[in-house]
Amino acid sequence: MLNSTNPHESNSSFAALKRLMQKPVPRSEERCELCNVVLGEGHRHLVERETRRIVCACMACALLFEAKTARFALVPRDATLISDFVLEDLQWESLGIPISLAFFFHNSSMGKTIALYPSPGGATESLLPLDSWEQIVENNPVLKPMQPDVEALLANRLAAPHEYYIAPIDRCYELVGIVRKYWQGFSGGEEVWKHMDEFFARLRPQPATEASVDA
Repeated sequence: MLNSTNPHESNSSFAALKRLMQKPVPRSEERCELCNVVLGEGHRHLVERETRRIVCACMACALLFEAKTARFALVPRDATLISDFVLEDLQWESLGIPISLAFFFHNSSMGKTIALYPSPGGATESLLPLDSWEQIVENNPVLKPMQPDVEALLANRLAAPHEYYIAPIDRCYELVGIVRKYWQGFSGGEEVWKHMDEFFARLRPQPATEASVDA
């Protein structure tokens, strides 16, 4: 014989479950991966040189790595749009990158510049002919001061006209994450292109507010 259910107990349990479901779910706190302090929005990032791992850091820990270190490097905050970048179509094709979007940075642990491009599976590395990269740098001296591991040349040849940035490496991986998350089907779908457009809109320099003209 089945045991009967106490209606009062059942109603009480349902009410407790309902209250629990109505409570807001607390957001997981993002913490510094070096000292475990809670992080706010706009916190800094470090790159572990050997593994390319990007590490979230509080300001105090980030300041420890403003100078060059053996293990970590501080990622800059800002991207710079390069005017009059020189890169012919044939030179781009010689790089062997199958899409019109890629970023290039010097990997200090490998001792060479590598090229990565976003794909639905994540960041895909392309074998970069060394002589081609050296020619690009020679034609664009603005690339010479780029910091190893933390700054990259981000090439957006999907845009018209083409856009080239010196960009923080975390922003480049942010773009990779967008493609990986939103890509659908063969052509990507409307959503991924929308998010990519928004990404580059944030990356572009914002027009300065016009100063008042003296009378």
